[in-house]
Amino acid sequence: MAERTHSRESGIDLTNASARLPGLDIDITHRQSPSGDWEQVSIDVRATPSFEALGRAFEAADPFLLWVQAARLMWTPWLLMAQSMMLPAGRPRRLPNPER
Repeated sequence: MAERTHSRESGIDLTNASARLPGLDIDITHRQSPSGDWEQVSIDVRATPSFEALGRAFEAADPFLLWVQAARLMWTPWLLMAQSMMLPAGRPRRLPNPER
């Protein structure tokens, strides 16, 4: 929810917005000068666990395994269709069950 304030001493308009997600806090602050000469936007992101811990988790993941799984998911329907089309004419041409 955004919260807007105005400082009479400095004349600066300040707007704060915050979002809380599981494991992630986001704070956005917008400041604008009274004369409109400048404005500033700050975005703060806090992760729990830290970004370093998240990076270590990604390092532990095997990118080659991820690539193999993506390729398998992409090619499996086409290979199943080709297998079905190569059946003899007397057998029904149905796609096999992919869960076998």
